[in-house]
Amino acid sequence: MGIVFYRYFLFFSAVALAGIGTIVVLLSFIKKTKSDSAQATKIANAIRECAMTFLREEYTIILCVVAVIAAIIAYVVSYLAAGLFVVGSITSLATGLIGMHAATLANLSTAIAAKNSGERPAFLIALFGGGVMGFAVASTGLFSISLLTYLFIDRSSNAFAILLTCFGLGASLVAFFARIGGGIYTKSADVGADLVGKLEIGIPEDDPRNPAVIADNVGDCVGDVAGMGADIYESYIGTLVSSMILALNKDAASLTLPLVISAIGLLGSIAGLFSSLLFNLEPSMLLRSANYVAMLILVLGSYGYLVFAKLPMVYFIAILLGCVGGIIIGLITEFYTGSSPVRKLAEISRSGAATNIIYGLSIGMESTVLPVVLLALLVLAAHTYGGGLFGVSLAAVAMLATVGITMTVDAFGAIADNAGGISEMAGFEGRVRKITDKLDALGNTTAAMGKGFAIGSALLAALALFNAFAIEAHIAALNILEPLVLTGMFIGATVPFLVSALTMRSVGEAALQMVFEVRRQFKEIPGLFEGTAEPDYKRCVAISTRAALREMILPAVLTVCVPIVVWYALGTSGLGGLLVGATLVGVLLALMMANGGGAWDNAKKFIEAGNCGGKNSDAHRAAIIGDTVGDPFKDTSGPALNILIKLMSVLALLLVLI
Repeated sequence: MGIVFYRYFLFFSAVALAGIGTIVVLLSFIKKTKSDSAQATKIANAIRECAMTFLREEYTIILCVVAVIAAIIAYVVSYLAAGLFVVGSITSLATGLIGMHAATLANLSTAIAAKNSGERPAFLIALFGGGVMGFAVASTGLFSISLLTYLFIDRSSNAFAILLTCFGLGASLVAFFARIGGGIYTKSADVGADLVGKLEIGIPEDDPRNPAVIADNVGDCVGDVAGMGADIYESYIGTLVSSMILALNKDAASLTLPLVISAIGLLGSIAGLFSSLLFNLEPSMLLRSANYVAMLILVLGSYGYLVFAKLPMVYFIAILLGCVGGIIIGLITEFYTGSSPVRKLAEISRSGAATNIIYGLSIGMESTVLPVVLLALLVLAAHTYGGGLFGVSLAAVAMLATVGITMTVDAFGAIADNAGGISEMAGFEGRVRKITDKLDALGNTTAAMGKGFAIGSALLAALALFNAFAIEAHIAALNILEPLVLTGMFIGATVPFLVSALTMRSVGEAALQMVFEVRRQFKEIPGLFEGTAEPDYKRCVAISTRAALREMILPAVLTVCVPIVVWYALGTSGLGGLLVGATLVGVLLALMMANGGGAWDNAKKFIEAGNCGGKNSDAHRAAIIGDTVGDPFKDTSGPALNILIKLMSVLALLLVLI
């Protein structure tokens, strides 16, 4: 089998190399724009230095945890399995580092391009900066799994499945830490900066007088770039691992099909990204066209490969369902976070913060219905018409195959937001801030779509992992009337709420410290409000850093320990119930938080654009409070849940394999 796979491996390596080459081209494009503002350069360097410092400290803690778990795996399973667990962890860390490096270069280049060249050049730099993160995820994931397959495919099915699962577990664990740590960092700074700066002092967002403003901009990078990158990388790896385990008893062409789909998706993402240079369209239309170009190439390429390899054409139905499902979920999310519900939320803010929060919660709750019903029907159709359990896993692979461009569009928003902050702090003209604000508003919508896509793909990935778990555990069906299964379901349903409570509380406590520190500096530093003195940015950065590093440990430990305890106490049927409860509740809660938070954020920006009374109106103050509630919803607790359900699933799979 290894000899047969050699030709496939050469193809996958070439595609991954093309992705890496794309990263090099994008970085060179970003670096072409030279800064002509010493103040902007100083601010950008401060953001980059603080972001990299946080990553170093966060990675040190993560690697310590990885070392402990690797030692346990080495003792229980094998040294090779432990080694692949470490490799999975390191590749996830590496993609986050690469994406962070690019984002902290592109934010300055975007601001300078907006000042000197206008909207389109600024948009392209922000887009290409996000592209580095997207293509790092896709290229690293494709090459890693294909290399692992080439090296170990000749081992027994069980041994190969264990090695794949250990690699996926490493990626999942790192993603959970990165998402929670980055989310707590960014939202503690953001909430603290807004509550004092906007509401109490009355200064604009990203005003250089605000001591928390650097920490806020750093948070955009560590949360929405490095954290999101680790999240999507983990989903990408999880779908490949589960689908390949499900195909172990099939022929070589079926076993390699998930990797082929991913390779075609990566090539389509490259074409989609560079197609943005060919069309003179509005930024929002360019983002859509890039996604559609990538998706079209994926669909046509997959169809051609199925015909060439003489594989069952029912697999094409599963692939098509995954592609269409991803697009529809994105459109539904866009509606709830950037359309009439947001305008209604802005209008209702005129009556105060209470009605803003009530209506925002209702939007978040309602927004769960269509995506979950759609995903349920998609799973049913993929299973019935797309090849059974393997078809469901192929739908998940297809949804994530164009992750190169999907992640690009998501990370673009964080870079545009940072560029706006740099423009404000550097004192650029109002026209520059209008450009960056427009890109930032677009980025908020694309980020909300990205979160919806991440949660939808997480559900499919978790189901694919659950299917692999059921097969390896020899579970044909779960009887929910059986006490062990029912107990497991109830326990599993509580885990998303517990993790959400811990992460929300962490943001609240850290934001409290941030508020006190910002108030103290405005009170004790003479001339700070007048702009004749500089704030102590490092104190605020230190508060966010300490909070994130301290508070990210407990949720991760609980998520790892609960499946192990349930497995020992309730057996495999109880563990299956745990996964069912955690997946159902986790997906619903994550969608509610992500979409509700996105609606609150965009309602605030809609008012700031001059609607419903504009800035400093009663509606604006109410919307700011709603946005501060929504911040940890959409950027901390919600995103952590889609990793939680996959981490529990891959850990459960490993438990039954060993």
